[in-house]
Amino acid sequence: MATTSPALVTREAARPLPRLALLLLCAAYVIPGVFGRDPWKNADLAAFGQMLALAEGRASWMDPALGGVSTGSALLPHWLGAGFIALTSPWLAPALAARIPFALLLALTLVALWYASYHLARTDKAQPVAFAFGGEPDAVDYARAMADASLLALMATLGLLQLGHETTPELAQLAAVAGLQWALAAAPFRPRGSRAAMLASLTALAACGAPAMALAMGLLAALVCWKSSYPQVRPLAWWALVGSVLAVGAAVLLHAWSWRVMPDLALPQARQFGRLLLWFLWPVWPLALWTLWRWRGHFGHRHLSVPLATAAVALLASAGMGGSDRALMLGLPGLAVLAAFALPTLRRHASAAVDWFSVIFFSLVALFVWLMYVAMQTGVPAKPAANVARLAPGYVVQFSWLALLAAGAGTLAWLWLVRWRTGRHRSALWKSLVLPASGVALTWLLLMTLWLPLLDYARSYGPHVRQMARHIRPGECLAAPGLPWALTAALEFHGRWRVDRSAGAGGAVARADAACAVLLVSASRQAVPPAPAGWVEQVRLRRPTDSEELTLLYRRAVQ
Repeated sequence: MATTSPALVTREAARPLPRLALLLLCAAYVIPGVFGRDPWKNADLAAFGQMLALAEGRASWMDPALGGVSTGSALLPHWLGAGFIALTSPWLAPALAARIPFALLLALTLVALWYASYHLARTDKAQPVAFAFGGEPDAVDYARAMADASLLALMATLGLLQLGHETTPELAQLAAVAGLQWALAAAPFRPRGSRAAMLASLTALAACGAPAMALAMGLLAALVCWKSSYPQVRPLAWWALVGSVLAVGAAVLLHAWSWRVMPDLALPQARQFGRLLLWFLWPVWPLALWTLWRWRGHFGHRHLSVPLATAAVALLASAGMGGSDRALMLGLPGLAVLAAFALPTLRRHASAAVDWFSVIFFSLVALFVWLMYVAMQTGVPAKPAANVARLAPGYVVQFSWLALLAAGAGTLAWLWLVRWRTGRHRSALWKSLVLPASGVALTWLLLMTLWLPLLDYARSYGPHVRQMARHIRPGECLAAPGLPWALTAALEFHGRWRVDRSAGAGGAVARADAACAVLLVSASRQAVPPAPAGWVEQVRLRRPTDSEELTLLYRRAVQ
């Protein structure tokens, strides 16, 4: 029995977002944070430290390590960052060089998502209802508007904001998932490109540290292709199976298998996972649920089955890993497509509620960022300035004309957009996601310009390492058994010391490398361990912006 499309779209509503505006919005989302900052704790710094160790020859390219200890991390993403560091040295700073390929991966994710949505919206079952007297949109125009909407939905998602701007393997995994989704979506229109993308995406996903997800997505992709109503798509099922085999082979060859699924999900963890879903997937989760309800008779059609396949695997993996936000991030491309298909069925009052919430929320956020910036620069208002001094002791205020101009331009663009959106421009299909996506981009731009020096001081280990440099001579060897990976990377990057993390814990501390005259132990303020035998405590250091985290510095006792 044929199922009627719930989408009601006029030709006027299917006009695309102006290309220049869309490109500028994407640039405002991708570029801020690439320049002018250190790697931040924890995962960002740990991954960068491994890339730097590979590029400088302090670790084997087949076994990334920090402090002389293997991390067991995925190889492909670290090769990518290390390769850029080696190729651009000495012209670019290592942190910037490592960040560039991952910014390109984020841009690639956006491009792959746009084209995947475009191809899915072109299919017959995704088309809106044809009106009796005409006026429905052309299929290509409708597909472009839907692709714009899905791109806006992804940029509006809160969970992608920080994780999408890190130099971590998960960002490479996200690009691979977006590539796989494009391969499935474009299969009826680009069969050769889809085959190549299918093989490359599944193999890359496994090589980037997610082999189990690659295998699950590959098998689901084969099922989606096999059940397709397009005859030219069904043979792609075999390519999906071959891609799954290649993914398994890549995982075995690169030692990428790592079982991280928890045996059970306790009630407190389930509640925490529920809270994670609520904020991490905002605003795509209510739109995606609305899509599943309004298009409930279309689950077997490509515009729902393709994004559902990728999103479902990521959601289940995140739940199985105890509520992992990084696994959940891999479901965002699929959820963004589902969110876009809610827009042709969304009622006007719901669209207006999204608009007004976005206007009020992001305007207040922008006002708060500007208020704190003025307080930091001038000392007025006094209370916010005092709060900054209390929370970040030792921070020296910095001023940049370039940052101020960029933030001012972004704020003016936001004010113009709010005026435009609240005017008589209500017909565009993507209108309900313009303000959420632009508000997220504005927030990120303001944080990465006006607040960047403060955030860099608070999130970097640089100030902490500079404290240690007062007590450690240049070139000294540091024994650091059990030290956090991020702090180990910071010692090697900021301090340029040789770090030996190979010593065990407890009594094995005393047997640390005899060449190391300094021992570092990480502790909390409430649980300070006694000095190991043969070592004398020199000083206790804490990060300026963290009153709980301590680093204990010992020197060998003189015999």
